[in-house]
Amino acid sequence: MPSTSSATSNSLALAQRAAQIAIDNKAQDVVLLDLRGVTDMTDFFIIASGTSDTHVRSIGQHLIEDMKKRENSPVHHVEGLEKGRWVLLDYVDFVVHVFHPTLRNFYQLERLWADAEQIPVETVQESRA
Repeated sequence: MPSTSSATSNSLALAQRAAQIAIDNKAQDVVLLDLRGVTDMTDFFIIASGTSDTHVRSIGQHLIEDMKKRENSPVHHVEGLEKGRWVLLDYVDFVVHVFHPTLRNFYQLERLWADAEQIPVETVQESRA
């Protein structure tokens, strides 16, 4: 059984990778929140915005496909992919929220989880061969 710190660092690495995939797919205002010590529900939230319903759906679909293919990390539960207003992807150790800008402004998850530390999203320029 892996140690807790090893599992947590792997969770952070996967959350960072998911944030990077969102950025690679032109998501806007990508935020990574560290919820450890704030809640037992999950370790991290990734919050991002798309520019339209279609863009929100596309970001969600790319996250599902790329995380499974590249990281061998299949999504545990999906909500909202059909409508594209708010896509929730539950990977157990982290949860990705992709919002239409209007809904992100309405729900203000960053404000709701203001006690969580914001982790800088490390952007890596990836060459797509």
